[in-house]
Amino acid sequence: MAGNPIAIIPVAGVGTRLRPHTHTLPKVLLHVAGKPIIAHILDDLPGLGITEAVLIVGHMGDLVRDYVVRNYPGLKTHFVEQPERLGLGHAVSLAAAHVDDQPVLIILGDTIFEADLKGVLAGSTHSIGVKAVDDPRRFGIVETDANGRVTLLVEKPERPASNLAITGIYYFTHAKPLFDALEEIQRRGIRTKGEFQLTDAMELMVQDGVVLTTFPVAGWYDCGRTETLLETNRVLLGKRSDTPVIPGSVIHRPVSVAAGAVVENCILGPHVSVGAGARLKNAVIRDAIINENATVEDILIEASVVGENAVVRGAFKVLNVGDSSEVNIT
Repeated sequence: MAGNPIAIIPVAGVGTRLRPHTHTLPKVLLHVAGKPIIAHILDDLPGLGITEAVLIVGHMGDLVRDYVVRNYPGLKTHFVEQPERLGLGHAVSLAAAHVDDQPVLIILGDTIFEADLKGVLAGSTHSIGVKAVDDPRRFGIVETDANGRVTLLVEKPERPASNLAITGIYYFTHAKPLFDALEEIQRRGIRTKGEFQLTDAMELMVQDGVVLTTFPVAGWYDCGRTETLLETNRVLLGKRSDTPVIPGSVIHRPVSVAAGAVVENCILGPHVSVGAGARLKNAVIRDAIINENATVEDILIEASVVGENAVVRGAFKVLNVGDSSEVNIT
């Protein structure tokens, strides 16, 4: 390998399916299992020997920048704005000015996953993280030959010939072939569904004889909708062994309560994540994400996401409450 590996993390998505929460907060800063989505990615980089990252920002990018700089001072970071949403391929191409011909790990900023990335980075071929899915029409897919070499990549095919979905994790042993292909699809105006896709750039690489392989992604957790965010919260909390001890309250594990949260006379869990600064009083809460500085009092809630600085008081409901909202239920 030439040079140290660098991470490229696109985080410019708007997250329309997670509204109202993404009206005031970037999708990657939404909490799941005790910390923001992007923290699940950044926390793993040191263990992979990665000390430098390029983040492609867009929607409320200043908030992403502030969070990363404040919480990851040991990570050398570059922030590049994608002013117009022209696709994932275009977003990745914007990182070129900060990347030499060195190993590159690309991870979509809203992708939480389980995979042997140490083994992948020790490999000698470009490789794409994949997972078998029931409905491959929703994803970019790959086809491989008997030797595991990628023969075709297609973005969201109507008639897929493979069920191997691209999970949003990519490793390139050196960056030049990737950036050459990204430049070429933009020069030739190759778009899928109106956007420059990373999938199309990799397909061009395959056509040019570049060897791409795949690696399995064991866990791939969707954070794109409220329902799937809660499901991911359940799965990740279920992997934790710690249980908070809160005098005067009952905890049904798994539960995560951040430092600085105040919990009085509550029953929490299972599957509850509480952010820093939250205040919970006289509440029964299960299967829920309570974000930072939210207030929840005198209520029973489940299957709910409560945004930052939101205030919820009242009776039993299923809620999806955006940041800085106030809900009083009588």
